[in-house]
Amino acid sequence: MARATGQRITDGAVPKHEQLRTILQRLAADELPAGAAVPSERQLMVDHGVSRITVRQAVGQLVAEGWLTRVRGKGTFVAHRAVQSTLRLNSFTSEMTSLGHRPSTVVLVRDECLPAPETAAALGLGPDEPALHVKRLRLADGEPVSIDDAWYPSARLPGLLDRDLSLSLYRLLADEYGQPVTRATQTVAAREAPVDIATLLGTPDGAPVLHFERVSFSGDEPIERSESWYRSDRYRLTMQVTSADGPQDA
Repeated sequence: MARATGQRITDGAVPKHEQLRTILQRLAADELPAGAAVPSERQLMVDHGVSRITVRQAVGQLVAEGWLTRVRGKGTFVAHRAVQSTLRLNSFTSEMTSLGHRPSTVVLVRDECLPAPETAAALGLGPDEPALHVKRLRLADGEPVSIDDAWYPSARLPGLLDRDLSLSLYRLLADEYGQPVTRATQTVAAREAPVDIATLLGTPDGAPVLHFERVSFSGDEPIERSESWYRSDRYRLTMQVTSADGPQDA
């Protein structure tokens, strides 16, 4: 269990519980990894010279804000912070890096075979044309965030499976093949995690996940058909919503 900083809290313009909240937030943000235990109520009271009410106010606020999480009978721990994403056309690697997270990838499948009929149709392939299958586990700061299961037309991307597939495939398509992803059609739905997906993401069977289906294009030609499953407790989407017709009545 982590030790408190020992910084004594005194009366002043800033309430004591706000002072303690700042100390604990800094501890959770900069010093302790996700899942680490924070000092007990009694330890915080002793180290900072505050009452139990003050400790509970500070900790309760950080729990409500998502910095900390309580586990009955075990204590209080640093919460896993959700990745906050915007809806835009970007690779996982670029998106996580821009958001200040450390992306990494485990390649689960790299193969060339016949795709399912709906995938073949999405990529404009004939019934006997093979495609490249790449399935990857994506992590942010060492924590599983998503499973990406993607297919690519073999004829347009020779040698792709021999490349380093742990890096950004979108950058590889642009830099090595001259086929940048320029647009995509995508749907997002809430689903229950299948057993295999739940196991890889480290979440209970049937837990809620965000399911993405995407067909990506380079110019007018389809270049990728993919499915992705994101942990809903570690990935959130934000979007800006505007009216095409100007202000509307409430």
